[in-house]
Amino acid sequence: MAEKIDAAGFKEKVLENGKLSLIDFYSDSCVPCKRMAPVLAELEEELAEDYGDRVFIGKVNVAWNSELAAEYHVLSAPTFLFLKDGKEVGRFSGVQPKLVLELAVRENLQI
Repeated sequence: MAEKIDAAGFKEKVLENGKLSLIDFYSDSCVPCKRMAPVLAELEEELAEDYGDRVFIGKVNVAWNSELAAEYHVLSAPTFLFLKDGKEVGRFSGVQPKLVLELAVRENLQI
C-alpha cells in the first residue's frame, strides 16, 4: 500500500530517495480519489514485480498538507505527481486509467 507522507517527511522520502516517485495528492472526502485508491494499489503491486524498489509510491493528504500542495501547484484532487532527482517530470489530474500511470512510470524510468 502506498505510504502516506506529510510535509516533514517529503524531502527525505521523495526528493532525496534516488528513485522515481509517484505521489498521489488526495483528499479523504474526494470521490474520484476513492475510485483511484484500488487502481493505485494494483499499479503498485505490478510495479514492485517489474521494477523492485526503483519506484516509490506515496500519498499526500491535501487537507493536512496544504502548504506542500500549494508548493507543487496542486489545484485539484487527485493529482498524480511524478518526481525524479527532486524534479517534477510529469503530472496528471483527475481519474486516470491504470495504463496511463503505468506508461508514465515506464517512460520516466528510462530518462
